Amino acid sequence: MPIKTKLSNAMLANLTASANVLEEDSLGPKVYKLASGNFLKIFRRKRLISSALLKPYSDRFCRNAEGLLELGIPTLTPLELYKLEDASLSAVMYRPLDGETLKDVYLSDPSGFAKHLPRLIDFIRSLHRNGVYFRSLHLGNIVLTPQGTLGLIDIADLSFQRQPLSKAKAKRNLAHFSRLLKNMGIAGQFPLGALTSAILAD
Repeated sequence: MPIKTKLSNAMLANLTASANVLEEDSLGPKVYKLASGNFLKIFRRKRLISSALLKPYSDRFCRNAEGLLELGIPTLTPLELYKLEDASLSAVMYRPLDGETLKDVYLSDPSGFAKHLPRLIDFIRSLHRNGVYFRSLHLGNIVLTPQGTLGLIDIADLSFQRQPLSKAKAKRNLAHFSRLLKNMGIAGQFPLGALTSAILAD
């Protein structure tokens, strides 16, 4: 994991001066694409008293990247870990994972997505066998790399278990996946039944 360094407000402003904001909320930018091509992700502690005081989201993000790579799962590459002047904020600079999200793959050719389904099923089953529980598992966070493998991004909301996921937890994970399909407005078209049956098959 990168050594955490201090990033002053002036340094942050300079770093993001020519950056594009890719994601933001009512509190401000959350993800920047920097001029270098690297990304800068800002993490905000949501409550005054929270587990993020001891384990900041930025630290979890970096550790999760390390854990996935140890399992041979492609993911982004953390480069710098930052502590900001505002104690409720932290940040990570990272190199993105090359490829196209499955969300973009699906939306560009819904009828042709069936050819990717076996690979997606194998990938999710592999995550579950390896004890990876990713609450934010959805098409927008799964990347098809130029090498034809699948990987994960936006990995702060991820945890590792020593044992494979139980059937109940795997079902819960797929329920999150289903809910996010509904949010995308494609739940009726996506072959969710085939995906779920194959993943949960003994």
